[in-house]
Amino acid sequence: MTTNAAPIVRFAPSPTGRLHIGNVRTALLNWLFVKRNGGKFILRLDDTDTERSKEEYAEAIRTDLKWLGLHWHETFRQSDRTARYDEVAAQLKASGHLYPCYETEDELDRKRKRQMARGLPPTYDRAALKLTPEERAKNESEGRMPYWRFKLANTAKGSDAIASTPVRWHDLVRGEQTVDVGSLSDPVLVRAGGSYLYTFTSVVDDVDSKITHIIRGEDHVTNSGVQIQIFEALGAKPPSLAHFSLLVGRDGEALSKRLGSLSVDGFRDAGLEPMAVNAFSSLIGTSDAIQPYLTLDELGAIFDLGKLSRSPSRFDTAELEALNAKLLHITPYATVAERLKAIDCTGGEPFWQAVRGNLKTLADAIQWHTVTASEITPKIEDATFLAEAAALLPSEPWNETTWGQWADAVKAKTGRKGKTLFHPLRLALTAAENGPELKTLLPLIGRKRALARLEGKVA
Repeated sequence: MTTNAAPIVRFAPSPTGRLHIGNVRTALLNWLFVKRNGGKFILRLDDTDTERSKEEYAEAIRTDLKWLGLHWHETFRQSDRTARYDEVAAQLKASGHLYPCYETEDELDRKRKRQMARGLPPTYDRAALKLTPEERAKNESEGRMPYWRFKLANTAKGSDAIASTPVRWHDLVRGEQTVDVGSLSDPVLVRAGGSYLYTFTSVVDDVDSKITHIIRGEDHVTNSGVQIQIFEALGAKPPSLAHFSLLVGRDGEALSKRLGSLSVDGFRDAGLEPMAVNAFSSLIGTSDAIQPYLTLDELGAIFDLGKLSRSPSRFDTAELEALNAKLLHITPYATVAERLKAIDCTGGEPFWQAVRGNLKTLADAIQWHTVTASEITPKIEDATFLAEAAALLPSEPWNETTWGQWADAVKAKTGRKGKTLFHPLRLALTAAENGPELKTLLPLIGRKRALARLEGKVA
């Protein structure tokens, strides 16, 4: 496998839908690998499926990656490279690595069923290799256009008999890996209509882009065994490979069944922070603790493929939401100042410092801005007690010591303490059962508004 002091990696989504958490994890692991080691991150749009690929999805992919902060050094579309694929396919046909086949899907299905009935593996029997030029011409004269298979190097020396043929590599996550291509069918690389399959186009792109590391899910392990032979047929060294475990739900169920609710735009609409999504996606299934990080630089500094577990990684939306809250609790005011202005939350840094510890999403700040700077209807639990407390309100200016001084005075006057003291005051001042510390909220509410609320007035 290749090694390089300046690695080149690629993220290659198909623009047939929105990015989901599985895509995010793949993109992040590649991006952080380059962040840690230097090099280049390439965004490749695998859009050869012309029926399902849409420009709106391509644009959405770019938007989602930018929202996450995952910027690329280079980007291209596979649909712009058909001439290059034609050139390489012609090369493989000339060298005998690609051979034409004419069976229909029904014929192949019947053949597989006969093989299984005889206790044989349902792999392609290479019958097309035995066709004479005349038989090929007859098939085509009958309207059968050929599709093309890649002939795996899996025969015994000096024989056409298929034999056990291990393809080995050292995987940067899974360790020593072996795929026996002797147990596989020759893969179809070119469809009857002339369009190309991912197995082929991906290798051609990786060779031309000088990709040094392929970091992707473990569902590609068998595919990697095949692609290694395609690299070699093209005279290229295969990149280093890393196959990480896939995500499952909290209950262990395959997450792919629920990806519609786990798209990047869904996370964004739910008010989640990009760095919460980044941290959770990259730390889940590693030996590192899942905790908030403020920047991708911080995540990149701790990233190591060797920390990835080979066990399935459990994704729990509740854990992501909890991490989002923890991230907001440590986020500096400067980071969110413009966003707070955009949702009309004034009050500056004192307001942010007062409320951030009680937020689950940034939008939750609106509630506390209303409490501190607008009118609310107070909840009156004990009017007599509140009147006594109102009479003891200190004069302004107020600061964070005001609440303690006032509470002590009310306690001394009424004999109340604990919940019987604090609960009625919180309900009147904020109309909420709990929230930020009153010592930080009270100066923001101000004496005039606080006095009116203690008297049961909308203020």
